[in-house]
Amino acid sequence: MKRLLSFAIVGLILVALSGCGKKQEMEELQPITMESLSTVSGSTATVPDFKDQEIKVTVPVTKESLPLPPQGPYKPSANEIQTALKNAGFYTGSVDGKIGPKSKKAIEDFQSANGLKVDGKVGLKTWEAMGKYLSVAAEPVKR
Repeated sequence: MKRLLSFAIVGLILVALSGCGKKQEMEELQPITMESLSTVSGSTATVPDFKDQEIKVTVPVTKESLPLPPQGPYKPSANEIQTALKNAGFYTGSVDGKIGPKSKKAIEDFQSANGLKVDGKVGLKTWEAMGKYLSVAAEPVKR
């Protein structure tokens, strides 16, 4: 009895392992379309009508099939804002990545000097004007 049970277990393991190999082979096969069936040479076969049946297709997820991030305006970091303000001559504090009272005042001063709506927030228009000062130490704006 023990011997029969051992053979059964070994048999199940072999079946499971061979099934995994077939699954990998199936993933590598290309799908067959109705058009490709009509061009097959050899004996004639009747193709069943699948119009009323639901067909499930497994599509492997690849880097190309992942959704893209939402498109929209670039949102600068606090470090970038402080660096641009510092390069433009509006911010004298340290670039610490925190928008505090000094940074907010510098943003408002920058907006005022550039004819923008003074709200202390770095929106699209403010960043368009401010971003010019990010990468290079530009000549400070005269107030």
